[in-house]
Amino acid sequence: MANTTKTDHTAKRPNLLVVVVDDMGWSDLRAFGGEASTRHLDALTARGVRLTNFHTSPVCSTTRAMLMTGCDHHEVGLGCMVEIMTPEQRGKPGYEGYLNDRSVTIAERLRDAGYHTLMSGKWHMGVKKPYLSMPAARGFERSFALVQGEHNHYGADQSPETAGYLGVSQYQHDGMEARFPEGAYSSDCFADRMIEFVTAAKDDPRPLFGYLAFTAPHSPLQAPPGLIAKYRGMYDDGPEAMREKRLARMRDMGLLAALATPAEIRGGQHWNELPPEQRRLESRKMEIYAAMIEAMDDALGRVLESLEATGRLDNTEIIFFSDNGPAGSLREAAPGWREWIKEHADNRFDNIGRANSYVSMGPRWAQAQAAPFFLFKRYTSEGGVRTCGLACGPRIKARTESDAFLHVMDIAPTLLEFAGVDASTPPGKIPLRGVSAAPVLAGTQAEVHAPDERIAWELAYCRGVRKGDWKAIFLTRAAHNISADIPINRWLLYNIARDPGETTDLSSAEPGKLQDLIAAWNEYARECGVVVPENL
Repeated sequence: MANTTKTDHTAKRPNLLVVVVDDMGWSDLRAFGGEASTRHLDALTARGVRLTNFHTSPVCSTTRAMLMTGCDHHEVGLGCMVEIMTPEQRGKPGYEGYLNDRSVTIAERLRDAGYHTLMSGKWHMGVKKPYLSMPAARGFERSFALVQGEHNHYGADQSPETAGYLGVSQYQHDGMEARFPEGAYSSDCFADRMIEFVTAAKDDPRPLFGYLAFTAPHSPLQAPPGLIAKYRGMYDDGPEAMREKRLARMRDMGLLAALATPAEIRGGQHWNELPPEQRRLESRKMEIYAAMIEAMDDALGRVLESLEATGRLDNTEIIFFSDNGPAGSLREAAPGWREWIKEHADNRFDNIGRANSYVSMGPRWAQAQAAPFFLFKRYTSEGGVRTCGLACGPRIKARTESDAFLHVMDIAPTLLEFAGVDASTPPGKIPLRGVSAAPVLAGTQAEVHAPDERIAWELAYCRGVRKGDWKAIFLTRAAHNISADIPINRWLLYNIARDPGETTDLSSAEPGKLQDLIAAWNEYARECGVVVPENL
């Protein structure tokens, strides 16, 4: 996969490939301090730009809605993830539970501009009306999609008798109901479908837009046994030790230049307080998680090889990121989940990681995976919304790093600029909110967003807003499920440039700055139709 000079390819419209992984922490990739073997992503990082300040939504479907549209998720139908939408939100404009008819997807824009559009993997943007909002109905000419947000990684949940806690997993292939090939591994299957689509288009003169959405390393933690064995013993010292080793590697790589203090791990029991059998189980879960990342990387490598074999790779712009921070929910202890897992899963130690098991990471591992940031998925703190990212291609400056603030909404306009496609919006549709990052990726511009630009978040009533060096967050009572000492139901203020770990609340010291940010968030909520109870 040798890179060639930019002048060879930039005259032609590029192929575009967006790769999204599911629930992976900021420090999980080797390029960000992690341990898992990711040779293909390492190679892309070496040939491209490492994005150290990339931001998403706190959960998957809302991030994907913003990726697909370049708009805020409250505007385009996914105001909240359907599974956690509240009665106050249901039925409100922007909370339809699928990409609504006011949205225009990047696939529709590129298809209409002459691109051949391909999708494989997790969709999670149309559970309520799948036939009106699946990839085939939203601009993708070829697609193989998991409809909902979670599935068994070996396809062992496709009938009422074998359904998971969230129900029977559903798939669509080119707009028709389909089955996942039971026994195949998720990352391999999604890569196989993308390779099939790329190979079928070998003689198609149109450039390709591919969206490859892996479900790894989302729970259930499952991976090929041979890969799990590679990581045996690597995590026997627990999440606290893993975090310290990662922080040391980050410092060696120069990733923590602005970090005075990393966020501490909150809640639960310290590793040394756990009984030996519990430590043995917990370390095995992290071994499976690392194996899932390596399996995903191997599958991605095969997709890149298919692009190379069809003569497209050298003119392909690639953007890779995780949809949100790592998942801290311990499903085995959650009401409802706990009972289902006890009845239906075989979680004997020697069986976990296989198709008939179900284990998840839990909050202490997730906080270590999010290091050096605060908390994880579902929260508007940096651990929930700041994810690892990278970009590579002939129009992207190689062997560089960018700490420019980027948002997932910026990807759609970036792709349009790469493709030379008009970014104006048809009448009656929601205009793009994102800003093209193409000049930053090319190394000709330092920042994507103006220093005083407002960037805001809301998910399940958790809130966040950022302007320049300052960020305010508002966490709800759900945070007390992690630790009772986390402040809830009030705004917290951080100088995010000096304190990206969000360790020192400055709300009392800087009340004027906090009020300015709260006013900015309220303006955002009015603009985007955010539904929040008045008494919260």
